[in-house]
Amino acid sequence: MVLSPEFRDYVLEMLEPLGGVTARRMFGGAGLYRDGTIFALIADDILYFKVDDANRADYETAGTGPFRPFEDKPFTMPYWEVPADILEDSQEICAWAAKAWEAGRRAGSAKPKRGHR
Repeated sequence: MVLSPEFRDYVLEMLEPLGGVTARRMFGGAGLYRDGTIFALIADDILYFKVDDANRADYETAGTGPFRPFEDKPFTMPYWEVPADILEDSQEICAWAAKAWEAGRRAGSAKPKRGHR
């Protein structure tokens, strides 16, 4: 996985209206947190939001799929790729991020509130 600082900073800037979003390096990419809850991943400069039954249909309708940490294995994680048009719209990305954050809270994926930009 690769994480360019420019892409990470762009995503954080787009999510700034949510307040309190931080990035923490993990496995060559980054996890995005808000109030101690992980709700997004960045891997290979692709943004993935946390998905559960409440928001999965948004991603299915948009035609994106889940994060696969190993391309040669069928294993997926409950994070789905954010559509490009959402990534470019500050209001839409924040709306989708809020749903992802709620999914993270429901999953109990809280982490320490530490992070960096």
